[in-house]
Amino acid sequence: MNRTFVMCKPDAVERGLVGEIVSRLEQKGLRLVAAELRDVDKGLAEEHYAEHADKPFFGELVTFLTRSPVFAMVVEGPADNTFSLIRMLVGATKVDDALPGTIRGDLATITTENLVHASDGHGSAAREIALWFPAFA
Repeated sequence: MNRTFVMCKPDAVERGLVGEIVSRLEQKGLRLVAAELRDVDKGLAEEHYAEHADKPFFGELVTFLTRSPVFAMVVEGPADNTFSLIRMLVGATKVDDALPGTIRGDLATITTENLVHASDGHGSAAREIALWFPAFA
C-alpha cells in the first residue's frame, strides 16, 4: 500500500465540504488511515509551505492555513501512483483550469482558496506525513 497526505483546507471545512471530499477519495478506492480536524499554528503552516517561503504569496498562505481548522489525512491506495490519482481527483491548482468532475472544478470558486492540498510526489508525501502525522512516518 502507498500512502500520501491530503488536507481539506480551511475553506473546505468552513463550507462543510469535508464529507464530500472524503467521499470522493473513498469512491476512488482510497482509504483514510489517519485523519484529524485540527487548528494549525503559524509554525506548522510555515513548515508545511516552506518550499514557498521566498515567494511573495507566502504570508497569505500561512494566514489562510491558520485562519480556521483543517482536516488533515493520511490516505492509502493500492498503487505506487496514489498521489497522482488523488491529484487527478483534486484538479488543477488554478480554479479556472480545474475540469468539471474534479473537486476543485466542481466546488472551488477562487484559486487562493482551492479547498484541498494533496502531496505532489513520494518525497513531499513522506515529508508532509512526517510533519502532520509523525507516528505514520
